Amino acid sequence: MIRGRGAEQERLERLLGDVREGRSRALVVAGEAGVGKSALLEHVADAASGCRVVRATGVQAEAELAFATLHQLCAPLLGHLDALPGPQSDALRTAFGLQDGPAPDRFLLGLAVLGLLAEAASEGPLVCLVDDAQWLDHASAQVLGFVARRLATESVALVFGRRGAEPDPTLAGIPEMAVGGLPAADAQALLDSVVRGPLDPRVRDRIVAETRGNPLAILELPRGLTHAQLAAGLGADHPGGLTARIEDSFRRRLDRLSPGQRRLALVAATEPLGDAALLWRAAEVLRVSPDAADPAALSDLLRWTTTRVSFRHPLARSAVYRSAGVEERREVHHALATVTDPAVDADRRAWHLAQATAGPDEDVAAELERSAAHAQARGGYAAAAAFLDRATVLTPDPAARASRALAAAEAHDLAGDPDEALRLLAATQAAPLTGAQAARVDLLRAEIVHARSRGDDAPPLLLHAARRLEPFDVPLARDTYLEALAAAQFAGRAVAGGVLGVAEAARRAPSPAGPPRARDLLLDAMTLLATDGYPAAAPRLARALEEFRATTTDEDALRWDWLACRVASLLWDHEAWTELADRTVRLARGTGALRALPVGLAFQLAPRVLAGELDAVASLSEEMDAAADATGVVHLPYGSMLQAAWRGREAEATATIESSVEASRARGEGMVLIAGHTARAILYNGLGRHDLALAAGERASANEDALAWYNWALVELVEAAVRCREHDRARDGLERLAERTAASGTDWALGVEARSRALVAGDDAETHHREAISRLRRTPVRVDLARAHLLYGEWLRRARRRLDARHELRTAYDLFCSMGLEAFAERARQELEATGETARRRAVDARTELTKREAQIVRLARDGLSNPEIGTRLFLSPRTVEYHLHKVFAKLGIASRTELARALDRSSTP
Repeated sequence: MIRGRGAEQERLERLLGDVREGRSRALVVAGEAGVGKSALLEHVADAASGCRVVRATGVQAEAELAFATLHQLCAPLLGHLDALPGPQSDALRTAFGLQDGPAPDRFLLGLAVLGLLAEAASEGPLVCLVDDAQWLDHASAQVLGFVARRLATESVALVFGRRGAEPDPTLAGIPEMAVGGLPAADAQALLDSVVRGPLDPRVRDRIVAETRGNPLAILELPRGLTHAQLAAGLGADHPGGLTARIEDSFRRRLDRLSPGQRRLALVAATEPLGDAALLWRAAEVLRVSPDAADPAALSDLLRWTTTRVSFRHPLARSAVYRSAGVEERREVHHALATVTDPAVDADRRAWHLAQATAGPDEDVAAELERSAAHAQARGGYAAAAAFLDRATVLTPDPAARASRALAAAEAHDLAGDPDEALRLLAATQAAPLTGAQAARVDLLRAEIVHARSRGDDAPPLLLHAARRLEPFDVPLARDTYLEALAAAQFAGRAVAGGVLGVAEAARRAPSPAGPPRARDLLLDAMTLLATDGYPAAAPRLARALEEFRATTTDEDALRWDWLACRVASLLWDHEAWTELADRTVRLARGTGALRALPVGLAFQLAPRVLAGELDAVASLSEEMDAAADATGVVHLPYGSMLQAAWRGREAEATATIESSVEASRARGEGMVLIAGHTARAILYNGLGRHDLALAAGERASANEDALAWYNWALVELVEAAVRCREHDRARDGLERLAERTAASGTDWALGVEARSRALVAGDDAETHHREAISRLRRTPVRVDLARAHLLYGEWLRRARRRLDARHELRTAYDLFCSMGLEAFAERARQELEATGETARRRAVDARTELTKREAQIVRLARDGLSNPEIGTRLFLSPRTVEYHLHKVFAKLGIASRTELARALDRSSTP
């Protein structure tokens, strides 16, 4: 029992009980230095009977070495690597330097570690203890925070000990147990146990008050002091506070040692691995006598065995290191660099050399640059940034220093620290940059701004960067023009000069030197779209789209397919749209490029909504939300708004549209405003409130730069205007629509045009209705086919051809119900009843037993995905997936996956 920590120990023992029963738990034990966090973690280890315990400790000197702490924790578990999916296993092997490969995505690494812990726990409960988490290297902290937030039912405990009261963003969202000072009675009893002889109660109370009940302070500050000195107090007015006073107490003990012993302690404080053999080799370089290693003399600071050296407390280590002069520290770092094998640990050797170097040194800077490249190849972008930061400082040549500063800024951006990247970019402005370097500075600044907001401030920055790049890198300049044009389309009319202004600048871009790439074709076509209009640009857009489908590399597909998807939707090419979106998602999952996953899933949503696959859309939407939450990528709301509008639940759809639009206003993302108006027009036409649909359609169709949303807005405008007897507005909308559908020439485009033309036609309306159904039947776009049947049925009923009308309206009603389009289904039902046929209202989805998480998992399982595949998609461990499936089977009364489809059909009310 730890004195005064009964409540904390009880909570930790409950945590262990949960883990033994099959649940997982994560906890951050937080408090100031010396408050007893390590003792509580030690209690967890002692109390974890029947559990496997693995441990890691953050070390301040290793905070810049990528995955240092993560490797400590996972090394005993690597025998389970082969049980992980291939991409996850490869990611961990690459991160730990066990194999060469592309830099792994940090979210894929998180999934891999989650899977590794779950596999290890399949043999029995697993307890992971991570002490001194405030000194975790950034890469390890990101991965472990990701894992801790996703533990569920794997029988894994992940407990962190972290110094400080300020929240750590990498551990945000994890339950925390704050550990304060001991209660007064326990603090007094602890003080009595370390002070010899009777102590005046007033002095004792004063010491307890000055230490604030901190156990380490109570144990360490009085050491070596007489009763008279204790009566004088412990230095409560020390400017450094309690932590500094504890360090001072360790420093006093250091002062009592011989010079050789102090030098040996400094080597131990500087060498974070605690490797006794390495320490002695460095001591020999420094000519420290073996006699200095007197265990009794050093015991107040160090614990020493034949193989390991450790400090009694991290504050003892920092006290020893800080007590040394700058030159003395450099000598020790140089000695450690000398005895560190560059073939085994080149990065640590480079870091010691960097700390040993007082001024500019190109050789050391070059070695740090090589270590940065090594760290970046393993996915350790924060470590690479730290190496490059120090390399920049040590670089003597101003031009080379500017180049390394730029590389450091790029590494900070990749590490998820855009603010530091922007600070470094600002610092390079005074450096002697080459023209190419200045252009790279502009490009990185523009890309950071664009990634943050997708608003109206990015296009001018991207345009400026593109112009600066032209003399040095034409392909990159053209890519940047394309990015600027896409950014302007996102921003809409909020950007200065509008899309046309950006297109005019892009039109002057240099032509490619060789055969044009798919994205070169796309740049020229999209520029033509903005300057000359849809009919002129459509053939070139179609050619660019075909090139994207046929020739694009995987790397280019991950970067540019989202833009090609927008072109496909603009051209009414549902097949290309679906193919490109599916390719992006497949590549993102297969290569572990999980940052691209939320965007790919967003572009999968809309074509599936239009195909009427709302059940699949629900699963994709949930997966997209999980991926966006896990990766921090800004949520793309377009598919969600389209789904809500077609679903037709007014309150739900209005909330989705309004929240999406409101979030976009702050970013200056004008495209969402147009999409919101179009979604409202679809919603209100479905609900039969055509006046509201007309108003929304007018607003949405006022901006041709809105791409496919403009197309769909015209469709809604025509129908709403006809129903409101605004025939001139309907004809104008149809004329604008027909200009685009004729240029597209797809069955989807021409079918929608025919359906819209039937609304304004006279006696030959039936011909157009039939053409619409015939064309749309050849496409996957079932929502538009169902509407064609509905409009034809409505026309037939008004022409008093009731039997013919019933056939069309019944077909429309059945299609709408099967797709879950409730508003349009109700509209078809009412029309059907007006023909004299009764149609019973259908509940589209009456599945209420399953939780949201269970519904996500069961849909993927029904589609044939394995537990690891489901876990990868939803950022869960396979064990958690298995747990939820068992609950689903019990609720549905089934025993296996093969019964899922039939059980789900039964649970839906026809």
